[in-house]
Amino acid sequence: MTGVAAEIIHASAVAINGRGLMILGSSGAGKSALALQMIALGAVLVADDRVALCADAGGLMAAPAPNIAGLIEARGLGLMRMPYEPARVVAALRLDRPEPARLPPDDRFVRYCEQDVPLLFRPPGDHLAAMMILHLQHGREA
Repeated sequence: MTGVAAEIIHASAVAINGRGLMILGSSGAGKSALALQMIALGAVLVADDRVALCADAGGLMAAPAPNIAGLIEARGLGLMRMPYEPARVVAALRLDRPEPARLPPDDRFVRYCEQDVPLLFRPPGDHLAAMMILHLQHGREA
């Protein structure tokens, strides 16, 4: 992965058609569990536990940190190896903060490598993996 202002963050990331979602939250918040659910629904692993980020002309790119490419933790089962690929980050989801609004604002961002990424908070309900898959496939109506 080439680019400027590289950093590694504690997160997981998955993608659909090269469009990546960073899954943020404290330890035990369910980042890997959500990533596994999304992978089971058709997403591909970008990285688990540590995500390497860098900016290029097209925006923010995510890839696995060195030495953990293709590994994801399945709590209670151990580490699993699976296909992975880098992706352009189009959104970040904060698992440990509930979404207070039915229709959240469009002007909420998190900043990495001098790039703003739309920030989502965990919506209520048990359909989060499906909702995030659809968000990566179709985006959100402005």
